[in-house]
Amino acid sequence: EVYGNTEGWVKEHFNFSPSTPYAVSRAACDLHLMSFFNAYDFPVVFTRTANVYGPGQQLYRILPRALLFAKTGQRMQLHGGGHSVRSFIHIKDASDATLRILLNGDPGSTYHISTRETVSIRELVERVGDVTKVSFEDFVDVTEDRLGKDQAYLLDSTKVRKQFSWADKITLDDGINETLQWVEQNLEVLLTLPHNYQHKA
Repeated sequence: EVYGNTEGWVKEHFNFSPSTPYAVSRAACDLHLMSFFNAYDFPVVFTRTANVYGPGQQLYRILPRALLFAKTGQRMQLHGGGHSVRSFIHIKDASDATLRILLNGDPGSTYHISTRETVSIRELVERVGDVTKVSFEDFVDVTEDRLGKDQAYLLDSTKVRKQFSWADKITLDDGINETLQWVEQNLEVLLTLPHNYQHKA
């Protein structure tokens, strides 16, 4: 989110344009650490990752929330009709890239971790409806967009692919099915957990 809304695929840089307080805090942290690297050779590498998902994710995130609501007959709100575009990456692929960067990344360098597939939030939720056999209209209410929500986050991951011979291996459809299995296996427990973001002071 440090880049704000991206126009096409963006490469690694520090030309930030954050549009939310959260994004501003992330940009500030990167700039702070870069100042340590420039002044004291502090051994830092930066990773910026596309939308991570997978089994075990907090329920306020779009994929587990949609799966849980579709499975239990609850209705979820889809901000702005879900037209914003994202690239979703499975936690196992993101972790694999992160470990390679941790062990062998160039100090002071930045790496994007992302798939090359894009999907709108609406299409993602429609895929959830397909795998759970629930129609989109039966579990989704379209609402106004959230303040400060960016239309697209698209990170060019060519650098990490070339430098570390890394590639994402888990397709979005396979990842959705794996996450669905996790939801189904833990449904009783998941229904006792909060479904909305809870700020930790």
